[in-house]
Amino acid sequence: MPADDIANDRRQEALDYHEFPKPGKLEIRATKPMDTGRDLSNAYSPGVADACLEIEKNPLDAMRYTAKSNLVAVISNGTAVLGLGNIGAQASKPVMEGKAVLFKKFAGVDCFDIEVNETDPEKLADLVCKLEPTFGAVNLEDIKAPDCFLVERLCKERMNIPVFHDDQHGTAIVAAAAASNAMRLSGKKFEDIKVVALGAGAAGIACLKMLMVMGVRQDNITMLDSKGVVHTGRNDLNPEKQEFARDTELRTTIEAMKGADLFLGVSGPGLLTREMVAQMADRPIIFALANPTPEIMPEEARAAAPNALIATGRSDYPNQVNNVLCFPFIFRGALDTGATQINDEMKVACVEAIAALARETTSAEVGQAYRGEVLTFGPEYLIPKPFDPRLLPTIATAVAKAAMESGVATRELDLDDYTRRLQGRVYRSYNIMRSVFEADRMARRRLVFAEGEDERILHTASQLIEEGHDTPILIGRPEVIQQRLDREGIRLDLDRIEVINPESDARYRDYWTAYHKLMRRQGVSPDLARAIIRTNTTAIAAMMVHLGAADAMICGTFGEYRWHLRYVSEILARGNAHPVGALSLIILDRGPLFIADTQVHLDPTPQQIAETVIGAARHIRRFGVEPKIALCSASQFGNLDTDTSRNMRAAMEILDGMDLDFEYEGEMPADLALDPELREKLYPEGRLTGKANGLVYANAEIANAARNMLRSVAGGLEVGPILMGMENRAHIVTPGITVRGLMNISALAGTNVSSYS
Repeated sequence: MPADDIANDRRQEALDYHEFPKPGKLEIRATKPMDTGRDLSNAYSPGVADACLEIEKNPLDAMRYTAKSNLVAVISNGTAVLGLGNIGAQASKPVMEGKAVLFKKFAGVDCFDIEVNETDPEKLADLVCKLEPTFGAVNLEDIKAPDCFLVERLCKERMNIPVFHDDQHGTAIVAAAAASNAMRLSGKKFEDIKVVALGAGAAGIACLKMLMVMGVRQDNITMLDSKGVVHTGRNDLNPEKQEFARDTELRTTIEAMKGADLFLGVSGPGLLTREMVAQMADRPIIFALANPTPEIMPEEARAAAPNALIATGRSDYPNQVNNVLCFPFIFRGALDTGATQINDEMKVACVEAIAALARETTSAEVGQAYRGEVLTFGPEYLIPKPFDPRLLPTIATAVAKAAMESGVATRELDLDDYTRRLQGRVYRSYNIMRSVFEADRMARRRLVFAEGEDERILHTASQLIEEGHDTPILIGRPEVIQQRLDREGIRLDLDRIEVINPESDARYRDYWTAYHKLMRRQGVSPDLARAIIRTNTTAIAAMMVHLGAADAMICGTFGEYRWHLRYVSEILARGNAHPVGALSLIILDRGPLFIADTQVHLDPTPQQIAETVIGAARHIRRFGVEPKIALCSASQFGNLDTDTSRNMRAAMEILDGMDLDFEYEGEMPADLALDPELREKLYPEGRLTGKANGLVYANAEIANAARNMLRSVAGGLEVGPILMGMENRAHIVTPGITVRGLMNISALAGTNVSSYS
C-alpha cells in the first residue's frame, strides 16, 4: 500500500477513534445510586445541605464529602501543544482530554480538562487560582515559554493545592531517572559530569534544574538556544535563561560538546551531528528528546559512539522519556496525602522510584505487553515501560512518603496499607488473593509446569524465582526454552531450575514403567506407556507428582480441559483424591462470585453436586470469604419437575443430612440467589442470608456459560479454574489464561492445604 494511503488510513482511524461511538474521550458518571426518592433527597435537596454546612465549618471536609480529593484540572491555553505549536485553546482540547484519560487509566485520578482563551500569563494565572475550590490539584499543560514559568509561579504562590506544569517537571523527572541509571552504567557521578543542554524552553530548563537537584554543578552546565551558547555577554536573555548564563568563550554546539558527558536535547530535529557526538567523553549519555524527530537518530549516535547510552522521546526506540511514567503517579501520591504542593523532595522520590524500578526484574505483565523488547536493566532499558503495573504502587508510595516527611501533607497514611490498596487498584485479583499469597509465602512447594516452553509459563517461572517462595520445574526442550527466553527478554537462568526434557530425561524409564504399572489393567501396553511418557507432558507432570518429584502440577495452557483431566485423573486420582469439580472465582466490580462446576462433570449426579457444594465452600474460605452457596437451576424451590431440578432437590437432601457449617439453599434461579429482596418475597424465611457468593449449577454446560458471560459481558476477571478434590496436587488452567492468572494459580497450588477438597 502506498505511503500516502497508509497515512490517510491512520489519520481516519484516529479521527474515528475520537468521534465514535460518542464524540470525545471522556464522560461523567455518578458514583452514588440514584434509583429512589431517598437517593435523590440525599444527593440534592435537602441532604446536600448537610454536606455543605460541614464544609463551611471545616473547608478540608471538602475532601471527605466531594470528589475534590481525586479531581485534577488539566488546564491549557493551547499556545505550545506538543508537535503542533500555538494552535489555540479549542484545538488543544483533544490533547487535554487525552491527558485526562491517561490520569484515569494509569492512576485512577479523575480530571476535568479546561481549555482557556487567555494568552496573558497573569490573567491566565488569575483564572486558574479562582478554580481552587473545585480541584485537589492542577496540571498545567502546553503553555508556551516563558509564560509557563510565570503562570506556574503565580499559581503556586497563591494556591494551597499542588500545581504542576507537566511539560517542565514530568519531562525533567523521567529524564533524571534515566540519567540516574545511566550514571550507574557509565560509572560516572552527577557532581562530576559536564552537561550540554540544547534547548532553553520550559522542558529544557526544568530538566537542568532537576539534574542540579540530583547533584550536577551549575558551572558544569552549558546551555544553548537558537542563537548559540547562553553566555553572560548576551543581552537578549529572559530571567530563566539568565540563570544559566556562563562566562565562557564557547559559542557553538560543536565547541560546547568537546568532552561533554551528557547531552540533553529538547530542541529540534537533526541539530546534533556525528561529529559532535564523537567529541564527547567516553561512554557518553545522549538524551535526544525532540519529538517526533530527535536531535540525532539513535543509530547515528551509536555509529559515532558505540558505547553511548541513548534515550529519545520516541516509542519505537529504547528508553523513551515519556511523561506518563511520572505525572499520574506523582499526582496520586500528592492527592492521597492532601499535599499542599509538589516539592523537590517529592520529585526526587519520584526520580529514585522510577530508576529503581528499572533495575528490578521486569514484571510478567510488562513482558507480555512488550514482547520481543529488551526488558533487562542495561543500555537499552534505563527506565521502565509505561504499562508496568508496578509504577502506581511504587511511585505513589514513594511520593506520599516524601510528602509526609517534608511536611506538605495534610493527611498521614499507613504506607504499608497504602501500598496494598494501590496494588489492589492495579491488580483486580490482589485483594481477594492476599490471604492465598500470604499462605504461599509460608510454604515451599515444587511446582511442575507441563507446558514449560510456553512464554507465559516462562514469565511465571521467572517471577516465582524472583519472589523465592515456590520452586518451578519446567517440562520442555531446553534449547527451545532458551530460544524463547532470549526472544522474549525473560531473565531466567536455566541452571537455577530443573528442566525435564521429554526427549532425553534420565528418568524416562522409571516414569514409563511406573505409568505402565498404574495403567496396565486399563489397556495400556508397554509400548503405549513409552509413547505417552515420551510425548505427553501432562502425563509426565502427573507422574512427577505421583512419584514425589514435585508437589503439584499445572497444565492446560493449550488443548481441551477434559483431555488434560483424563491423564491427571488416571495418575493422581488415588485414595481419597478424585476430581470433585472446577471452581472459578469471577471478580466483579461489586465483589467476588464463585461459579461451579464449570469443567469436570458434564451431567453430575446428586452426590457429585453435593460434593461440589462442599468443596466450593472449603475453597471459598481460602480467600477469606464466608461461603453462601446457592444451588441453581430453572426450578424455583420445587415448582418444576425436570431432571436438573430433581437432581438439585436430591443434592439438598444429601447436604441436609450432613452437619455443615456454611449457608446453602436451593434449588433456585440465579436471579433469586443474587437478589435477597426478591428471594425473600418469593420464598420467605429461607436459610440463605444476603446475596449468594457461590453458584453451583446443575451441569457444566450451564456453569461454563455463566462463567463466560460474566467474563465477557460483565467484565469479570477470572481466578482459576481451581480443580477441587485433588488435594491441591493438580490444577488445569484454560488456554486464555494470562501470566497474572498463572501467578494466581501458582499461589493456590503453592499453598500446602491438603485439608481442602
